[in-house]
Amino acid sequence: MRLNDDPAALEAFYRRHVDAVMRFVVRRVSDPHLAADLTADIFLAVLDSAHTYAPNRGSEIAWLYGIARNVVSAQHRKAAREARMTSRVAGRRLMDDDDLARMEERIDAERRMRGTLEAMQGLPEGERAVLELVVIDQLTVTEAAKALGIRHVTARVRLHRARRALENVASPSAVYLEGRT
Repeated sequence: MRLNDDPAALEAFYRRHVDAVMRFVVRRVSDPHLAADLTADIFLAVLDSAHTYAPNRGSEIAWLYGIARNVVSAQHRKAAREARMTSRVAGRRLMDDDDLARMEERIDAERRMRGTLEAMQGLPEGERAVLELVVIDQLTVTEAAKALGIRHVTARVRLHRARRALENVASPSAVYLEGRT
């Protein structure tokens, strides 16, 4: 079958089978718009797979119904997935305008934090480790020193150096560089 290369053959094929395909679809779905969409999808699938048709394996209507069955089944699976997803969020409170505003604020804050984290990658390992423990993990300098197995004074010096190094780079994110002392 040369449907891909011959528009006249495609039109003849479509006219010959569109009513049968539409009947096939409307027996399986109740929404007329969905039935029309699925019918169109079936004929698009026919175009994509016209090269697979082998007359010795069966009639063209049987081949076409195989494609139609696959398209309709895919739609049913998609509807079932959507129903499962809808049931998962059922009863949950959706976001209102205040929630969206807070979410945008968080995104902006995290964007600044990502810049700070990128700047921290340029720090020496010892300074970065102390800064991460104090600023991100919210440990005290004493706790960070114990976690790293270094003296309290060494941790304070490393923290000071790290903050000084990031001061120019991360000035919009200075709030993130405070941490606990």
